[in-house]
Amino acid sequence: MTDITKAKPSAVEIVKRENGYQGFYQLDRVFLRHELFAGGMSREISREVFVRHDAVCVLPYDPVRDEVVLIEQFRVGALGKIDNPWLIELVAGLIDKEGEDDPEDIAHREGEEEAGLTFSALWPITRYFPSPGGSTEFVHVFLGRCDSSNAGGLHGLDEEAEDIRVTKWAYEDALQAVRDGRISNAASIIALQWLALNRAEVRGLWQ
Repeated sequence: MTDITKAKPSAVEIVKRENGYQGFYQLDRVFLRHELFAGGMSREISREVFVRHDAVCVLPYDPVRDEVVLIEQFRVGALGKIDNPWLIELVAGLIDKEGEDDPEDIAHREGEEEAGLTFSALWPITRYFPSPGGSTEFVHVFLGRCDSSNAGGLHGLDEEAEDIRVTKWAYEDALQAVRDGRISNAASIIALQWLALNRAEVRGLWQ
C-alpha cells in the first residue's frame, strides 16, 4: 500500500524554454527535469505548454427566487465535438488586462458586461486547473448573489465579438440540465454541483 503521507517531489529544473507561438494566447516548449517519487531527478524531457490567462467564472444566484442566471454563446472548441456548439455557461472572463489581479473585480465586471447583472455579494466556490497536463490556466469560481427578476436578453461587447443570450433558470431545472448533459462545461458543472451541496446554507445567509 502506498504511503500517502510521504512528502511529494517538489524540485524542478528548467533547462530551456522556447516560444513557439505568440498571439492572444501563447504556446511554449519547456525542457526540464523534475524530482522523482523514488528519489533523484528525471532525464531531460520536453513539454508543450499552452500559456493562457487565468479565468474568473460566476454562477449568478437569486436566493429569494431560487433561480440561477446562465448564458449561452458560441464556442469554437466545441465545434465538431457536439451537435450544437452554443454552450450553456456561467458568466466568465479572463484576467487579461495590465494591472488586473483581483478575481472579484473581474467577477463584478463580467456580471455587468455579459449579463447586465450587479452582484451584491460573492461567495468563493473553488479554484482549479482545468487541464494542467498542457495549460497554465487557473480558474476562480464564485457564486454571485443577484436579483434575477429582470435578467434576460442579449448582451456582450461588440469589440470582443461577443454574442451572448442570458436566461434565468429555476434551480432544479439547471441541476437537471447537468444531469442530462445539456450543461457540459466544467466550471458550470462544478458550480451547480457546489450549489446543490450548499444551497440551504447559502439561502439561510443570503435571504
